[in-house]
Amino acid sequence: MAQPTILVFDSGLGGLTVFREIAKARPDARLVYAADDAFFPYGAHEEAALVARVVPLMGDLIARVAPELVVIACNTASTIVLPQLRARYAVPFVGTVPAIKPACAGSKTKRVSVLGTEATVQREYTMGLIRDFAQGCDVTLVGSARLAPLAEAALRAEPVADAEIVAELAPCFVDDGARRTDMVVLACTHFPLLLERLTRLAPWPVGWIDPAPAIARRVVDLLGPPQPGVRAEPAEALFTSGRVSANLANALSAFGIKAVASAPAI
Repeated sequence: MAQPTILVFDSGLGGLTVFREIAKARPDARLVYAADDAFFPYGAHEEAALVARVVPLMGDLIARVAPELVVIACNTASTIVLPQLRARYAVPFVGTVPAIKPACAGSKTKRVSVLGTEATVQREYTMGLIRDFAQGCDVTLVGSARLAPLAEAALRAEPVADAEIVAELAPCFVDDGARRTDMVVLACTHFPLLLERLTRLAPWPVGWIDPAPAIARRVVDLLGPPQPGVRAEPAEALFTSGRVSANLANALSAFGIKAVASAPAI
């Protein structure tokens, strides 16, 4: 497969953190980023509504883009809709799940926090990962309703005060006098957009576990390594809202995305 097309899908802009790693791993691939920003945030919707929304939208995107592989760069969509997508469409899918296993394996204090959306940290899928992979760690679940919108605002060059980020981050840091948190799982693809500020504002240093590099490695496992000397054209982005500000267009260009269009309406 000389130059595959890879579709990266998210509810908003968080999947850009995954897109960035895939672009590094397969610089020869044609990349299309699709954001269902008209329905953002996904965590605010009931599961049945999300399935009813995403399954037909994905069909429209597959028909338009003709990808060899689809990456669902969203924890919420992956845990709720991925089984239905795999049942409906023949194209391979790669999902995103909270990276609890590597965080717990790497924790020295055995105190790990999972920072996700409210929907992700409450989901049975997440509880199952903890049961299977905690390896004796105490795992603190922190659901944030505000951090994903704050990350989107910051990417659009809108002002986001440090205090707003600190308020969402603070519950992740647990110190009982004997042990304190040393690993934080970023269980929403939006959150690594704020990684520099998260690191600076943390009350003490921790390991931040971003699933994007592992997702990119899985893409290479499925599609193979890049073709030497082949460089893809600038990536394309699709937005279901059809609205892209000048600031957002500038931000997208930093990810190598030049062409912006409206995604299929459903």
